[in-house]
Amino acid sequence: MRAYGITKDGETVEEYTLRNTAGMALMCISFGGILTSIRVPDRQGRFANVALGFDNLAQYEAEHPYFGAITGRYANRIGGGAFELDGVDYRLFKNDGDNSLHGGEVGFDKRIWTVREADDALELSYRSPDCQEGYPGALDVTVRYRLSEGNALQIDYAAVTDAPTVVNLTNHSYFNLMGEGEGTIYDHILTINADHYTPTDSRQIPTGEIAPVDGTPFDFRTPKAIGAGQRSAHPQVIAAKGYDHNFVLNRDGLADGELGLAARVYEPVSGRALELWTTEPGLQFYAGNFLDATLVGASGRLYRQSDGLALETQHFPDSPNQPGFPSTLLRPGQRFESTTVYQFSTD
Repeated sequence: MRAYGITKDGETVEEYTLRNTAGMALMCISFGGILTSIRVPDRQGRFANVALGFDNLAQYEAEHPYFGAITGRYANRIGGGAFELDGVDYRLFKNDGDNSLHGGEVGFDKRIWTVREADDALELSYRSPDCQEGYPGALDVTVRYRLSEGNALQIDYAAVTDAPTVVNLTNHSYFNLMGEGEGTIYDHILTINADHYTPTDSRQIPTGEIAPVDGTPFDFRTPKAIGAGQRSAHPQVIAAKGYDHNFVLNRDGLADGELGLAARVYEPVSGRALELWTTEPGLQFYAGNFLDATLVGASGRLYRQSDGLALETQHFPDSPNQPGFPSTLLRPGQRFESTTVYQFSTD
């Protein structure tokens, strides 16, 4: 652990590193629980950071697209910045047009987390008070980053509440398996284990439909390069300026809390591969549509559109307003638990 910086409010931010004997290393800061770097080898054994991000606190404090952060209390969008729970209407901060996105104006990505070090893990905790960003109930959250000897990053999420609330947590890392700052992800080969996705309206809020991917650019059931679909003329792709959609993961035969395959990404030049396993029902695939050459990354290079991709394992967007979606309701006496594994390898 070492000092990373001081926030504008005078809070100390610390940096932590996890390494395994194979040489893989990840770095995390207590601000937002942000994973600032994930270093993995290519097929020649050469290590590179494959996570987009910065090398200083000032940029993380400024507005940025959630690089590497824990997002919550509700990851993704809630339409109209409002929901009803037990007959009570709750109004949230709208930070995405008419929507609330990733927890609001000051979500978990901008909070200071308490970090406890273990041999192969970091345990981060945060208490979100009642009515923070408009959400009911005080929520105690724990997120555990664990690095295995087999180059797997496991993230375990847990939360309890003292009043009925809604919870949806994820990590918002952007990956480029060529290396951070090394160009677009158009030639990355992506597979998503989903027969259906949730189309969105003009606000990027799900319509409530569970639509088949068959015959659309959203069909990643067999491996294919990202670029062609990202530039397709499909109305859903055009409206979102690229891929920014929730996929309904195939979980038939899996018990609640059991890990299932969500996605696999392969980069042919480096040979790096990333496989995701999760207990969550959904996967938001975001292809970096709004990276617009205004942000300078840790490598000193500008980030342009599609220079990284996010694969956010989570519940579906706007679930509190969508009775047909899996519930995100958490009541006192219940415990929210979720696990996602990022398995890095070479091919």
